Order: sequence, then structure tokens, then C-alpha cells
Amino acid sequence: MLTVVIVMALGIVAGYFLRKKPKITSLADRLTMWAIYLLLFLLGVAIGTNEIIVKNLPELGLKALYIAIGGVAGSVLLAWLVYHFWFKQKNNENEG
Repeated sequence: MLTVVIVMALGIVAGYFLRKKPKITSLADRLTMWAIYLLLFLLGVAIGTNEIIVKNLPELGLKALYIAIGGVAGSVLLAWLVYHFWFKQKNNENEG
């Protein structure tokens, strides 16, 4: 776990110093998306090879659907609240 935190902190520091280099940030965005695709594919492979999960997929699928809907709804709500309380007021001040 400490390794994950250290790697994340190093990435934040690197991003801070490289934030004004559009070529590097564009490359980082593309690499991030491909890394996410690869991780999702590997997660699918891991799930597909696990016999217990495959046998219980109908029951797990409905629970996963509820969790996914709750996660998306919570994320949208939280994003809206953050925008409303921190960013919307700044946008209105800049326009007026």
C-alpha cells in the first residue's frame, strides 16, 4: 500500500512540473486511457477464469448492477455538488 501512495505522490509531483507541456500531457492522457482499457480487459480475463464467479454470475450480476447504478448516481451527485459550491460561483463572478 505504501508503494501505491509513493508512486501516486511521485506522479503528482511530476504532473505539477510538466503541466505546461501540452505534448507531454496529451501523451499522458492517451496512455492513461489505454492503461485503463488494458486493466479492464485483464479484470475481465480474471473474472472469466474464476469458476466460482462464473457459476454465481446471475446472482452477482444483479447485485453488481445495483452497485454500478449507485456508484454512477453518487458520482454524478457529488460532481454536481462540487461544481455548484466551488466552481459555479467563480464562473458567475468572472462573467459579471
